[in-house]
Amino acid sequence: MIRKSIFAACFLTLTVGTVSAEGMMKHSGMDHGMKGGGSSTDERISLNLPPMMKQHQLANMRAHLDAVRKIVSAIAEDDFEGASTIAGEQLGSNERMMKMCNSFENEAFKGMGLAFHKSGDDLAETLKKGNLKESLRALNSTMNYCVSCHATFRQ
Repeated sequence: MIRKSIFAACFLTLTVGTVSAEGMMKHSGMDHGMKGGGSSTDERISLNLPPMMKQHQLANMRAHLDAVRKIVSAIAEDDFEGASTIAGEQLGSNERMMKMCNSFENEAFKGMGLAFHKSGDDLAETLKKGNLKESLRALNSTMNYCVSCHATFRQ
């Protein structure tokens, strides 16, 4: 019964996150190619990254997404300690991530990135407690930074 509850909570979190992301994308004009149409111009702020930096940043964001997937998987298996380790190491504000964020000239993007990684630290600490509801709230908070950033900026 507990496993079903955990699975249902994780599924609900991801579903709500997806619906929220879609809503933000439509609102920001990011819904190109999505069913239902939308704006044909991308009004998000361009970071004007050189091609190599752009690919590096995209790889980082994909790694963050994969970390979220791993965290959800660990939570579903009642492995809150493992989920905490993933959050701290892959989403938290380690030296490598701080260096990366501080290398950007756009102050708003830099601030959002630093806040995202701080939320990764908070998520790691919350997961250590093993409380499902608190953990999902913290994961939602971290994912909100992803959605907000992608609605605001583009590569």
